[in-house]
Amino acid sequence: MPELPEVRAQAARLEAQFTGRTLARFDPLSFTALKTVVPSPADAVGAELGGLTTRGKYLLMAIGPVTFVVHLMQGGRLVDDEKQSAKPRGGLARWRFDDGSAMLLSEFGREHKAGVWVVAGDTETQQPVIGLGPEADSLSVDDLAARLAGHSTRLHTALRDQRFVAGLGRRLANEICHRARLSPFASTKKLTRDEVERLHQAIADAIADSLEYESTQHSMTKSADRPARVHHRTGEPCPECGDAVRAVEYTSYTVNYCPTCQTGGKVLADNTTSKFLK
Repeated sequence: MPELPEVRAQAARLEAQFTGRTLARFDPLSFTALKTVVPSPADAVGAELGGLTTRGKYLLMAIGPVTFVVHLMQGGRLVDDEKQSAKPRGGLARWRFDDGSAMLLSEFGREHKAGVWVVAGDTETQQPVIGLGPEADSLSVDDLAARLAGHSTRLHTALRDQRFVAGLGRRLANEICHRARLSPFASTKKLTRDEVERLHQAIADAIADSLEYESTQHSMTKSADRPARVHHRTGEPCPECGDAVRAVEYTSYTVNYCPTCQTGGKVLADNTTSKFLK
């Protein structure tokens, strides 16, 4: 799933291209695309695109009196729709502008969970944005320490919880834990001040490095192409110490880590019922 850096970079690309263009029409291409009924997307017709921003993993497109909130989910993409074919592969929704250009939301794969919400007013108080935690790279060390102390769970779980901090997913959670030299299953309430400071720096660095890379690309990258030190690197040497990167496999995701760098040399049991290292 695209995370904060990928979504921000794509928002910047589309904003540079489409800001100031007037919406001519909005076309849902799939009955699953539009997640709201009121307000109507037609309320934005005739208004200019004010810009594209992001909130966590969501893209926010402000057009006149409403904001289109887009979630790409696992296989979604919001792109410049050059071909504008009548039945685009995986097409979910299209924004057409008065100069003949268009944006297309599409989703590949079987889940079909990507979608669009149309919101009037403050997006922070309405679905789907309401309840999101602060942007992952916006917290001070003290703010992060306070949230960790009040959120008793495993570190990797907390980082992926959008109510804890917004914008991080599986890849960045793996990368941040490795950069911070912390076990992915460390208890959030038991982290020392030094560990919190390392974690804070790791969050900032991982997001900044990912955003820098993503910003050099012409379009949103595929998950397998995004730079990673440990994520999806099972069996490969750790770039810091040379130890083999290990994995704890779950049904829908994998936790990758380096025993030498993160768990004092101990290998975590690779099943979901074991007592993990704290």
